[in-house]
Amino acid sequence: MSKSIRFALFGAAVLMLASCKNMQVKNEYFVVDKDPLVEKGGTVDYTITGTFPAKTFVKNVVCTATPVLSWEGGSVKGEPVTLQGEKIQGNNQTISWKEGGSFTYKGSFKYQPEMADSKLEIHFDATKKGKPIELAPVFVANGVIATESLYSETAKSANTSGSKDAFQRIIDQQKEASIMYIIQQANVRSSETGKTDVKELVKALKEYTADTKNYAVKDIQLKSAASPDGSYSLNENLAKQREKNSIQFVNSEKRKAKASVDIESKPVAEDWEYFKELVQGSNLQDKDLILRILSMYNDDPERREAEIKNLSAVYKELAEDVLPKIRRTQMILNYQIIGRSDEEIQEAYKSDASVLSVEELLYAATLTDDKAQKKAIYTTASKNYPNDYRAFNNLGEIAFQDGDFAAAESNFKKALSLNASAPEVNTNMGLLCLAQGKPADAQTYFAKGGQSKENNEALGNLYIAQGQYERAVTALKGSNTNAEALAMILAKDYAGAKRVLDAVKNADANTAYLSAVVAANTKDAAAAIQNLKKAVSQDASLKAKALKDHEFDKVPGKDALKDL
Repeated sequence: MSKSIRFALFGAAVLMLASCKNMQVKNEYFVVDKDPLVEKGGTVDYTITGTFPAKTFVKNVVCTATPVLSWEGGSVKGEPVTLQGEKIQGNNQTISWKEGGSFTYKGSFKYQPEMADSKLEIHFDATKKGKPIELAPVFVANGVIATESLYSETAKSANTSGSKDAFQRIIDQQKEASIMYIIQQANVRSSETGKTDVKELVKALKEYTADTKNYAVKDIQLKSAASPDGSYSLNENLAKQREKNSIQFVNSEKRKAKASVDIESKPVAEDWEYFKELVQGSNLQDKDLILRILSMYNDDPERREAEIKNLSAVYKELAEDVLPKIRRTQMILNYQIIGRSDEEIQEAYKSDASVLSVEELLYAATLTDDKAQKKAIYTTASKNYPNDYRAFNNLGEIAFQDGDFAAAESNFKKALSLNASAPEVNTNMGLLCLAQGKPADAQTYFAKGGQSKENNEALGNLYIAQGQYERAVTALKGSNTNAEALAMILAKDYAGAKRVLDAVKNADANTAYLSAVVAANTKDAAAAIQNLKKAVSQDASLKAKALKDHEFDKVPGKDALKDL
C-alpha cells in the first residue's frame, strides 16, 4: 500500500472518530403541537415530536430529554424520555446512527399565572460510555396563552342569586265551621250555633266587616248535605231544607254584623265524596272493601248503598262513626288580609322598623334602587330577624357585586349556617369560589344550587374553568355577559363573541379586554389596540397582563401599550 493511500485512510478514520465523538442537538429536531402553549381546564398540555436525522445520535450515548417550562422566579419539569444509541444494551427507545429516528411524548403542566410569560425548553442529561457529556438546551415554545383563566374575572360580573321575600299585600284566607244535624232532621239547633267554631266564624264576620282597612270579606259558602242512607228523594229534600235553615241563620248574623257579602250555597243529597274521605281516614277493619264498592258502583248510588248495607257488621260501624259526620252544613267564610301599602312600609321603616315583619323588610329593600339604602334595610332585617338566612345572603350579594369578597364570604357563610340547602346561597358561594380561582370548591356549591334561577348561568362559568367550552356556550346562551363572550372566544366563535360583547349591559374593563382578544384573532389590529387602550384606561392592572398576553403577539403596535 502506498504512503499516500495510507495517509488518506488515516484521515478518513480520524474524521469518522471525530463525528462519533461529538453529539449535537438542534432546535429544529423538536416540534411542539402548539406555540405558544395553551391553558385548558387548568392545565397546559403539550405534545412534542423529536426527530434525530441520520448520523446525529451517537451509537454509545444514553440521553434523557426533559421538557422544562420556566419563567422568572420559577420552573416546572415535565415527564422525561430516555433514548439510547444502537450500541447500548437497555430498554429505552433506540435511535439508529445510520437512519436516525423519531419519538413523540405527551405531558401537561398544572397552570400557574406566572406561566403566561415563560418558555418551554428541552433539557438533556446525556452520557457516553458512562461519562457525562454536555448538550445545550433547545428552545421549543414561547409562553402560554391563558385566556381561559379570565373565568375568574368574568365570574365577578356574573348574575348573582338574591333571596326573595314572600310578602303579599293581599292574602286570601278562610275560616270554617260546621252545623251538625240529627238524622232526618233539618232544624238548626242552638247547641250547634253556640259551638266554638261557629261563634268564631260569626265573630270574624263582624270584626272583618268593620275593619275595612285590614280586611275584606269576600263571601260565605254553604254546603248542606245528607248522609247516604235512606232513599235518594228523602235525602234530597232533607239537604234542601238544611240549606234553607242554614241560610236563614247566616242572614241573621249578616244583619247583626252589617255585612253585605254574598252567600253561595248548594245542597248535596248524598255526600259520597265526603263519605269516601271519612272512610279513608278511618280505622274501619273492612275499609278497603268499602272503598272498592264505592269505585265499582260510582254511577249507581242506590246499588252502592245497598251493597254497603249488605255488610251488616261494617254498616253498623259506619252508622255510628261515619254517617253522623256527613249530616251537616259546612260554612266557609272567605276573606282577605290587607297588608301595608308601599308607602306605609317605607314610613314604618323610617319611624320604627321593629313593627315590620321580615317579609315586609325584605320587600322594603325592593322598593329602592339605591344600593346603600338596600344594604341598610338588609342590615336591619339581619338584626331584627337573625335566624332568617335571606338578609345575610342579600348582604353578601351586594358585597360580591362591590368586589368586597371578604364581606361577601362572611355573609354567605352565615346564610349557609342558617340554611345549608338554600339554592341561591350555594349558587353565590360557587361564584365567589370561581372569582377566587377555586373551581373545585365552586363545583360543590353549584351542585346544591340547582333550584336557583341563576345557577345554570353560574355553571357556564365553571364549564369555562373546566375547559368544557361548548357546554359553557350552551349554559350561558342569551345571558349577554362577559362569560358568554369568553366561552365563545375559547370555542373560536369570534363573530358570536363580538355580538355578545356589543350587547353586554354593564360593559367594563374586561369587556374591552375580551373585545381586544376578538379583534386580535380576527386580524383587526386597530380594533385590538383601541380596545386594549380602553381596557387599561378602566383598569390599569390590565396593562401588564396585555404586554405578556400571547393573544396579541401578532398585533402590530402592541409595544405602544408601554407608553400608556
